[in-house]
Amino acid sequence: MAVIDAIGLTSAEAADRLARSGANVLPAAKRPSAVRRLLAELVHFFALLLWGAAVLAFLADLPQLSVAIVGVIVLNAIFAAAQQARADRAADRLREMLPARVTVRRDGRRQVVEAADVVVDDVLLLESGDRVPADATVLGQTGLLVDTSMLTGESVAGGVDVEGPLFAGTFVVEGEARARVTATGRDTRLAGIAKLSTTPGKPDTPLTRGLRQVVRLTAMIAIGMGLLFLVISLIVGNPIQAAFVFAIGVTVALVPEGLLPTVTLSLAWGSERMAKRNILVRNLEAVETLGSTTFICTDKTGTLTRNQMTVVHAWTPSGSLDVDGAGYGPEAVLAWSDPAAEGAVRDLALAAERCSTGYAALVDGAWRSHGDPMEAALDTLARRLGADTDEDRARHATEHRFPFDPRLRRMAVVRVDEVIVKGAPDTVLPLCGDGAEAHAAVDAMTERGLRLLAIAAAPRGDRTPATLEECGDGLRLLGLVALEDPPRDDVVEALRACREAGVRVAMITGDHPATARAIADQVGLRFADSPVLVGADLPSDEQHLGAILDHDGTVVARVSPEDKVRIATALRARGHVVAMTGDGVNDAPALHEADIGVAMGKSGTDVAREAADLVLLDDAFSSIVAGIEQGRAAYVNIRRFLTYHLTDNVAELAPFVVWALSGGQFPLALGVLQIIALDLGTDTLSAVALGAEPPAKHLLKGPPVSGRLMSATVLRRAFGVLGPLEAALSMTAFILSMMAAGWQPGGPFPSGDALLAASGAAYITVVFAQAANAFACRSSTKWPGALGWFGNRLLVGAVLVGTAFSLVLLWVPPIADLLGQANPPLVGWAVALASIPILFAVDALDKRARARRVRAHAGGPQRVTVRCGGSRGTRRPGRPRA
Repeated sequence: MAVIDAIGLTSAEAADRLARSGANVLPAAKRPSAVRRLLAELVHFFALLLWGAAVLAFLADLPQLSVAIVGVIVLNAIFAAAQQARADRAADRLREMLPARVTVRRDGRRQVVEAADVVVDDVLLLESGDRVPADATVLGQTGLLVDTSMLTGESVAGGVDVEGPLFAGTFVVEGEARARVTATGRDTRLAGIAKLSTTPGKPDTPLTRGLRQVVRLTAMIAIGMGLLFLVISLIVGNPIQAAFVFAIGVTVALVPEGLLPTVTLSLAWGSERMAKRNILVRNLEAVETLGSTTFICTDKTGTLTRNQMTVVHAWTPSGSLDVDGAGYGPEAVLAWSDPAAEGAVRDLALAAERCSTGYAALVDGAWRSHGDPMEAALDTLARRLGADTDEDRARHATEHRFPFDPRLRRMAVVRVDEVIVKGAPDTVLPLCGDGAEAHAAVDAMTERGLRLLAIAAAPRGDRTPATLEECGDGLRLLGLVALEDPPRDDVVEALRACREAGVRVAMITGDHPATARAIADQVGLRFADSPVLVGADLPSDEQHLGAILDHDGTVVARVSPEDKVRIATALRARGHVVAMTGDGVNDAPALHEADIGVAMGKSGTDVAREAADLVLLDDAFSSIVAGIEQGRAAYVNIRRFLTYHLTDNVAELAPFVVWALSGGQFPLALGVLQIIALDLGTDTLSAVALGAEPPAKHLLKGPPVSGRLMSATVLRRAFGVLGPLEAALSMTAFILSMMAAGWQPGGPFPSGDALLAASGAAYITVVFAQAANAFACRSSTKWPGALGWFGNRLLVGAVLVGTAFSLVLLWVPPIADLLGQANPPLVGWAVALASIPILFAVDALDKRARARRVRAHAGGPQRVTVRCGGSRGTRRPGRPRA
């Protein structure tokens, strides 16, 4: 291997290895074609149900309905396939991270080759600004500093010693190195992450599971009723062909053609509302999934904090300085412990700046960091103290730089007249004599959760240190600098909202456990008994891992990409709906594995954004809380639609039940075509409008509302209260209209125009009652007047349009004749109009009775104790959910 280390491979050897091992590219993910995706959307369970309904409609001589149902299937399939096509392209982005061309040593000389042609045992020649094309081992380096944050989550760039590892996809921040390639393509660490982030099997969302239950139940009801009425029709003596057509009509009428588009549009409206709250939705079902979230695993930097390092305190043996000023601008409030300390603090700030390459600059009217944010903060401190750092750089150039050594935990620069060392206090203070005052200052600032740097210097004299260790000779402590990454202003309140909403929060970060714990304590994420764990110490057993993580306020530091995936899997196994935030390449696998991946829009990488379901455009944790509220609203809106739709089904089924119980002697109040007109002409518009209902104020006051879409409340209101009421009103209008035409109970039923008018009365009564029902379904606890009649303007428009459409079907003779109805008599109109206040009154009484039952069950008004941000407080129990 010595020959390879000296001159690299020959071109012939490289070509031979390339032919055997393949190109240095990440393996492409196998994805279904666009056609296959479209076909999958056309044949899932609900689509098959609708296909069956379309075929039956055609057999029942209803071609228009058949075409309409097919149109619904195709449009939804195209929309869903288009959404999936935009989904997970993380592997593509990962491949783009590899450089196009790199410099290697072959045949004993420097050569520039395609990155795809790099092979194992190639010798890479890396310089500042290069991206590492493959995994490698360092053979030699000068001032090498590598940014591995996108792979490890570690926010500080670090040096790599000789024989230390380099990983594909990382950046050389400064210095240069020779490195021997140890792995290429699919064998690199980066490829391992790509494989994790493109593994198929994204878990089903709560909405998917709920809709599957609804569709199966609805299909069973529709098919069961169709078969039942087929048998009854044959028993009463109808010809088999007529009985079959009649049964098909009943079955098709009970299939919820509007369910899929209503759900899709409800999620789309939720997506639009989220966009206004700085949340970009990449997967529509993620809208509802976020609302079902029970556990959030959040990153630290940039999500809970501003990702903006700031010097807040400087200590010297002569005195100290407190700095109050966020950002990188020169303006700040300076508070001195002793005016005599100003010179010592200024020397400390200049020395710290001289050890740094990062800096702050005025760009487009705003001060921004360039390079390491921590070093930009040190540059900012020097400016705030009036030091001209630009002039200092020009006069005092650095002759040699020893980059940060993770083992020694310090770095150094050699200048014309001095040697300056910057690093962790526990590594620098022993080189300066370990003064008691300095240690006391370190303890005081550490308790505040601040990040500390010790700065020391020594005259250079005529010596030139050859190693970082030699830079530690004769040092004098200049002082300590304390930095913080300030928490976002809205984090404390957002965490409190999560606790009130029954959502647990854990911090999952690649940073040091002490830093992570300090930030978690500062923002109120941790409780006194919340564990602080380290990725390397996590148990391998999934059940054990889930048990130790399943605590509100848990902090896990120094995690790897594989750790994050395991954490998401373990929490999901315990029944949690897990939301995982992240911004780096290392976060992509966990974003893919979690129930919902949330990427950062400002600071996040393309890889993370492509692997995620949601993207926070402002990187703010509070936006997640806003998204949870919108997601819960979307779920509740789907329940509102189901209540509304099932209520209508009861009213539509009632005439058939009466007909069947009478042995076919009592005439049908509503025909199949009238029911289809109600479904497609009026119900769908109002159902879609209910999907746009704005979030109720109490949605974040209690645990997630998700569960069975057909909850006990939905079934009771639809089948026990509103549905039977509508059916009774419709049949009342039908019977009274027949009596107005001279029919008496026990006598022969009217026929001709009188029967058509009675059927028209039943039809328009259902229309008016459903209009009132649409407003009643806006809430399961409040009557519509308490919500404001114009609180959902879309619903007002939908009801008006639907009612006008129904009147056209009733009053235009050719259409009315086709449907089998006519203009009702006065008594029919009276019942139809009375159905509106009657339904509102019964609905209000039912809601009041339910509220009394809830209060009685809870033992009356109470206050319960909650913990938010480490403090205790009280609030009223959550109100009944919609």
